[in-house]
Amino acid sequence: MRARLFPHPLLSLVLAVVWLLLVSSLSPNSILFAVLLGVFVPMFTQPYWPGMTRPTRLSAVPGYVLIVLYDIVIANIQVALIVLFKPSSKLQPAWVSVPLEIRTPEAITILAGTITLTPGTVSCDLAEDGHAILVHCLHAPDPDSVREDIKNRYERRLKEIFE
Repeated sequence: MRARLFPHPLLSLVLAVVWLLLVSSLSPNSILFAVLLGVFVPMFTQPYWPGMTRPTRLSAVPGYVLIVLYDIVIANIQVALIVLFKPSSKLQPAWVSVPLEIRTPEAITILAGTITLTPGTVSCDLAEDGHAILVHCLHAPDPDSVREDIKNRYERRLKEIFE
């Protein structure tokens, strides 16, 4: 019964919490609608997720989220400094191909989203076999260090969470 009512409990929780944050209200109507969203959206989308991989180490998720939030704040400052003080002629944009060890679609999607959420970088393409992701960097004097940062800060932790 629980698996049928809550096929993706984490998604249910996230949907409910995000709704409550968006409406900024804990009124009975808001809470009721959040619960309805949390129950019905995962239930109706279940057929489209036939082989969904579930995280194996949920205890590693908070650490990942904190690192991503920290990196977003730092990258915002770096991009602001680049935009305000670095002449266009001194920018060194780069395309960086990052080979991937992770294989689950959910982990790859979270990695691509993390890269795009971090100001100054955008995940642009995924290799057809899923073994590499192409990233564009606003300013990357050392593309190898960008590749290593992505692998060490994000991919390694996602591998712990999903594999």
